[in-house]
Amino acid sequence: MAGAELQADVVVVGLGPGGEDAAGRLAEAGLDVIGIDGGLVGGECPYWGCVPSKMMIRAANLLAETRRVPGMAGRSTVEPDWSVVAGRIRREATDDWDDKVAVERLVKTGARFVRGWARLDGPGRVLVGDRVLRAGRAVLLNPGTKPWSPPIPGLADLPYWTNRQAIEAEEVPGSLIVLGGGAIGLELGQVFARFGTRVTVVEAADRLLALEEPESSALIDEVLIREGLTVLTGADITGAGHGADGFTLELAGGAVSAEQLLVATGRRSDLAALGVASIGLDEGARSIKVDGRLRAAPGVWAIGDVTGEGAFTHVSMYQSAIAVDDILGRPTAEADYHGLPRVTFTDPEIGSVGMSEATARQTGLSVRTGLTDLPASTRGWIHKAGNDGFIKLVEDADRGVLVGATSAGPVGGEVLGLLALAVHADVPTETLRRMIYAYPTFHRAVEAALDDLGS
Repeated sequence: MAGAELQADVVVVGLGPGGEDAAGRLAEAGLDVIGIDGGLVGGECPYWGCVPSKMMIRAANLLAETRRVPGMAGRSTVEPDWSVVAGRIRREATDDWDDKVAVERLVKTGARFVRGWARLDGPGRVLVGDRVLRAGRAVLLNPGTKPWSPPIPGLADLPYWTNRQAIEAEEVPGSLIVLGGGAIGLELGQVFARFGTRVTVVEAADRLLALEEPESSALIDEVLIREGLTVLTGADITGAGHGADGFTLELAGGAVSAEQLLVATGRRSDLAALGVASIGLDEGARSIKVDGRLRAAPGVWAIGDVTGEGAFTHVSMYQSAIAVDDILGRPTAEADYHGLPRVTFTDPEIGSVGMSEATARQTGLSVRTGLTDLPASTRGWIHKAGNDGFIKLVEDADRGVLVGATSAGPVGGEVLGLLALAVHADVPTETLRRMIYAYPTFHRAVEAALDDLGS
């Protein structure tokens, strides 16, 4: 009903993974909950991000593996077929992740659902169109983020791709410029290249994966170039254009052109559109500052990408559990991100946890590092084709514990689990040395990295 006012104990703004989870938990705990979203319930992750992108990566990795067969076991005859893979991904993703099913699942917990874009209008008051929603106990913000493009002259007016259009593509372009050398750009760039697209990666920073270890940047740079991609780092981009022949990026000293342009330069929240100024928060900020229990303002909690603690589904879900306990008045440990894991799902996968060597040194720690190349391990030697990778450990030598680590390799994200536990739980380095590491495994390379760390 137009103009109707709805009352609830809790209003959840944004039903991405963390918001959907929190709304369901709170409703099941007996609170009257209203969840709001103007997009698909479940957010970016199941429809365009985590799930379908990793299905595309899986298909591209299988292609790469077949091309590695010569020299290992015979001859490969498999050819890429994008239409088959794209159709399967859309079909299977739709079967497993459906907005209607997600809404029904939420309602079954006892929560109510309102479709629309929400705006805060003072403490405990949320507007959705001409409807007013009042939260008696809490407002939980999980607005997510949208793709952000840099202020390059001419870029804003171009019909470029974001990750969504890339995931939804029914045909592979003959050529593609990927603007952005972070996780999303490199994952998708490698996928398209393996399906036959001529890919050029353009990155303004002086290296790919600029937030990771330099060894990670060097490794993925070498692999991508070996696979035929063109990589341009330290690029001074002066303009962008589009015409009948495709897209052009003007660079200092030259230009690059391609049939299609994918902009993968990060994501941001629109705090002004969310109306955070009405509850005393800075609408011009990049993120909402929260305390250890995810409190952003009196009666307001925030979780997910908007908190600035990493644009990862696992962070949103982790924060959801803490915020729910706090809203319900249950005792809860405060959020702790010192052991935050992250994985770039290129081939090789690049997993990392905690601090990089540079960050650890900047914080004043007494740092020791250990490094071993994966091909030097027995499992790496057995694996041969596609065995690129390394293990790097960053230790606080004064405390004798790891504060960071990188696991790059064919299953780098999985091997990272051991290292993430070590960093999170402050497992003494000497305890790691006394462990028995199964032979021959990729994770056994951790033992070699510990040897390089010294004692």
